[in-house]
Amino acid sequence: MGSRGKLRVYLGAAPGVGKTYAMLDEAQRRVARGTDVVVAVVETHGREHTTRALSGLEVVPRRSMDYRGTTYLEMDLDAVLRRRPEVVLVDELAHSNIGGSSHEKRWEDVESLLAAGIHVITTVNIQHLESLNDVVEAITGQRQRETVPDRVVRQADAIELVDMSPQSLRRRMAHGNIYSHDKVDAALAQYFREGNLAALRELALLWLADRVDEGLDQYRHQHDIDSTWATRERIVVALTGGPESAALLRRAARIASRGAGGEWMALYVARRDGLSGVTPDQLLKLRRTTEDLGGTLHTVVGDDTATAILDFARAENASQVIIGASRRGRLSTLLRPGVGEMVIAASGDIDAHVVTHDYARRKNPTVRAASNLSRRRLVLGYAFGVLAPLLASELLVLTDSLHGLPTEAMVLMAVVVATALVGGIIPAIISAVLSSILLNLVFTPPLRSLTIADPENAFAIGLFLIVGIAVASVVDRAARSTVLARKARAESDALTVLSHSLLHAGDDVEALLASACELFGARGAAVFTAVDGRHEAIAVSGRPPSSIDAADVTVSIDEDTTLALCGRKLDASDRRLLKAYAAHAAVLAERTRAQRAEADRAQLAVGNRTRTALLAAVSHDLRSPLAAVKAAAGSLRNTDIRWSPADEAELLETIEESADRLNALVANLLDMSRIQTGAVTPALVEVDLADAVRQALETVPDGGRITVTLDDSLVALADPGLLERVVANVCENAVKYSPSPAPITVDGSPTPGGVVLRIADSGPGIAEESHARLFAPFQRLGDVPAGDGVGLGLAVAQGLAEAMSGTLTAEDTPGGGLTFVLELTTPQEPA
Repeated sequence: MGSRGKLRVYLGAAPGVGKTYAMLDEAQRRVARGTDVVVAVVETHGREHTTRALSGLEVVPRRSMDYRGTTYLEMDLDAVLRRRPEVVLVDELAHSNIGGSSHEKRWEDVESLLAAGIHVITTVNIQHLESLNDVVEAITGQRQRETVPDRVVRQADAIELVDMSPQSLRRRMAHGNIYSHDKVDAALAQYFREGNLAALRELALLWLADRVDEGLDQYRHQHDIDSTWATRERIVVALTGGPESAALLRRAARIASRGAGGEWMALYVARRDGLSGVTPDQLLKLRRTTEDLGGTLHTVVGDDTATAILDFARAENASQVIIGASRRGRLSTLLRPGVGEMVIAASGDIDAHVVTHDYARRKNPTVRAASNLSRRRLVLGYAFGVLAPLLASELLVLTDSLHGLPTEAMVLMAVVVATALVGGIIPAIISAVLSSILLNLVFTPPLRSLTIADPENAFAIGLFLIVGIAVASVVDRAARSTVLARKARAESDALTVLSHSLLHAGDDVEALLASACELFGARGAAVFTAVDGRHEAIAVSGRPPSSIDAADVTVSIDEDTTLALCGRKLDASDRRLLKAYAAHAAVLAERTRAQRAEADRAQLAVGNRTRTALLAAVSHDLRSPLAAVKAAAGSLRNTDIRWSPADEAELLETIEESADRLNALVANLLDMSRIQTGAVTPALVEVDLADAVRQALETVPDGGRITVTLDDSLVALADPGLLERVVANVCENAVKYSPSPAPITVDGSPTPGGVVLRIADSGPGIAEESHARLFAPFQRLGDVPAGDGVGLGLAVAQGLAEAMSGTLTAEDTPGGGLTFVLELTTPQEPA
């Protein structure tokens, strides 16, 4: 197969802008160059200029098709494929083909032509693009029924916009160059209003601009172009998640609105280790604010925030970057440059704006790191930081003959590091200062004096203090990072468990609460829901709080439901994880509601199908016995005919048989209705199976064919009336389907905890896969004459058996036929 054909699309904002004329003009130019061009379909709409442009081009005759009494002309795809030109013209890409065509849509015909290696030139209006259908309807008040998927047009090798101002298009309409004169006034007053045309024109221009932008991005990527091409203003605003973020978002929206076609994006850079950053709730709030202002929020991961911002900006071909003024103090800024300074230094051809705000030079309280040490650890750290240097110094004094100043300094440095591990940075600094003083007083000549005789010793003690504080800071930071990493891992593990349980577990809210209690060390948990103005617990675990007010921690699941824990207070990071549990509980609650709704819907659907079938049965299957009764009764009342006694007896017998049939049908219909609505309430008593079967057979036509071999000692727990109906319906079914004189037998046997009754026939039987269908309502498997019952006998029998806590199933009879197995419980002897 050859290469795929190329698609050229002439895009217009509205009918009449000249798309078809432009397509024909292109075809004439190609024909003049010697290209093989044919016309598959072109709609001239009676326009003179379009008709003249069509002259001289080869036209493939269209296929005539009849549809609902009307003849239509459609593109003959097969004829075009047989002709195999180089280029084919196909007008109105969004057209829907008449039923019976090769494809439902014309764009599918175009796909076939392109797959065959034929180049296609086509036309389409912007209102026919599927993604813009709702927008066009909001503008014009008319919904386009014929649409084409955006991907079809976006994948075109060339898209050319046929543009015309709204005023020019309305003048063309007024001159009768688009529609006939009798339609001009209505069109100008409705679809072709100037505002509508201007909005459609803007849609076409913006849509095509986006496609051009996509092509530009692809070109830059293919040619490894990293520099910014400022073809349109594209702004990136970097966010920290702090309180100044809202001000930065508003500033970015204002800057983007100053230029036509400008767009802006908000960017949040998360650390790769995940140990710090904004909470999911804060990020969601930022996303909502960004979208309300007309932007989009993006999140990237990176250790170097400035590099991540600039990499994202260059990838998006952004022309400007907005950064908030630093919240850090002047000393911190002098020691280490901030993100803003690093972005400005490396921005290159991207304009970087530093925007001031109310929180500049002020530390963000929402990002402030809280101490991860308990009060006991802090007290122990202070005590260790003071006592440990004193004890170490005393031991060093007692063994002064064994070591010198370097060893003494290293021992005291080890004490400082141990203090940092025990109590954090502040006790470690106190320990470092105290150790340097002791090093001077006890181990540096002159002893017991702050004076230092040797300048080298003075330098060593000063260096000891600086190194001690630095090491303590590093150790404290590492310890804090370790704690944060452990928390992050625990949170990640908990979220993994939550995700797994959400995907694979059932709706066990109690297990979810137990997991939350175990993770957070809580005594108990409960889910409360609002009922009639007060809260009731719908799920509990452990020793739950008695009410929402008695809980130590509460998290809202939805407007009416709350997750509550008691046992201890939770910090911010734990509350964030608890919100994940609440979200999981909300999903479980929603899943439960959806399952209930689905069950209700299924029950309603079954009820609707039953009611529909009941109506069909009443209108069809009940009509035959009624007609027979009416005909027989009418014949007997006819005085013009003298009936013999034998004829009268036959007519009366017909009335009686038809009445019996009616009685049986109505009884089954009523029973089925009661079963469907759950209105069957059996009165279970001890029933002798042999007596029940014999009484049931008295109502079965031709019941004498049935052989009963039941032990008189067999007793079941059942409702006598319902049991007779079950046996009668099954036996009647066996008689009906077993050709005479094929035997039918009824036998039974005890089972552990119950009794089994078998009704076996020797009829033709049915396939094993159809056994379950036997008990479906209105199911006759197509082997019963119409009017002979409504197919409810076995369905009613199974429903009544289940109402008595029994089962009714079918299995093959050895040697041929079908056996119905009725299992019932037996009375239990008291312990």
